[in-house]
Amino acid sequence: MTDQPYDGGNGYDRYDGHEPYGSDGSHGQQSRQPWPGQEQHQQYQQHQQYEQHQQYQQHQQYQQHQQYQGYDDPHAAQQYTQQWQGQTWETRTQQAVSAPAAPAAETAYPPQQGYATPQAAAEPADPGDDTGYGPATLAGNSRVTDAQRARAEGRSPIIDPGMQPAALTALLGLLLAGAATAGPYALLVPLVVLQAVTAAGWFRLNGMWPARQGIALGFAGALVADAALLVSDRSPAAILGTLGVWVLLALVLQLRSHADPDERMYGLMAIVTAAALAIAAGGYLAADADAVTVGAVAVAVAAVARALPLPTAMSVAVALVVGAGAGAAAGVMTGLGTSGAVLGAGAAACALIGHRAAAYDYPSRFVHFTAGVALPLAAAAPVVYVLGRALA
Repeated sequence: MTDQPYDGGNGYDRYDGHEPYGSDGSHGQQSRQPWPGQEQHQQYQQHQQYEQHQQYQQHQQYQQHQQYQGYDDPHAAQQYTQQWQGQTWETRTQQAVSAPAAPAAETAYPPQQGYATPQAAAEPADPGDDTGYGPATLAGNSRVTDAQRARAEGRSPIIDPGMQPAALTALLGLLLAGAATAGPYALLVPLVVLQAVTAAGWFRLNGMWPARQGIALGFAGALVADAALLVSDRSPAAILGTLGVWVLLALVLQLRSHADPDERMYGLMAIVTAAALAIAAGGYLAADADAVTVGAVAVAVAAVARALPLPTAMSVAVALVVGAGAGAAAGVMTGLGTSGAVLGAGAAACALIGHRAAAYDYPSRFVHFTAGVALPLAAAAPVVYVLGRALA
């Protein structure tokens, strides 16, 4: 054991932890005498422990800051790393982990982008889009119908079926007119098609889809009425009797439904109306063959005239005039003569009512190609029967 000075470079004597023996050789009997520089050495150790404790707390705060911020601020991490200077901690590891600060352009958050919204009224749809729907969006409303676009642009929500449904109406009307001259069984083929499209179109016009039960019920009523007409030698009582039975049947079915009262009432009205229109279309089968020919031709011509790109009032007037003219021409070719103009005008007026019903309050393309095709002909059937009997 030597008495060389402390090798830490601080000038203090090293304390080896042994107590001096007394003069009598006994150990621990004499009080401990402080060796030179002991008090300064203890103060130095306390100072070092305090600094290490402070540095350890800073290190813990730095780690908590990184966990909370998710290393979002590289400059803050560099600041904590530069301030760390403890003797008992390896600072080289911290410096190796701390990567150089990335440029602000790379670390900055991208600008927030809002969700895409449906097409606004200042933004009309692409005129080349013939699907009737707007562009896809991220907000969920990926399709904008023609009716919704019309409301957004401040236009009327009433959208007429157009020329293509009018052409189909004219084609079906000419088929009815030609089949009427061949007999009731030939007339039955286009009539059944008309009744099926009428039932389906009315349900879809009322927003009830698929509603297969109601469509099937209305179409079944039309088939029963047609069968009753053929069995009863085309007596109109078959139409009225079938209509009464079907109204009662629809009422019983809706009473057995477990839907809400309002929904049941709405469904009852839709079923009764669809069945009534489909059954009433059987009036072509009950009417005289010449009256069917005149009325169907008048409806076909009036439907095409109404679809012309003219103002509404003018197109309605043109449709009535050409309907009456077509009725007069068809009457001359049949046995009705010039009185066919009256029948043609009446059939054209009813066709315009059916056309207007198919355009009511935001119809879809399916409505245009079902109700828009069938309702003008179905609405004209009772008038064709009544005026045909009166003018014959």
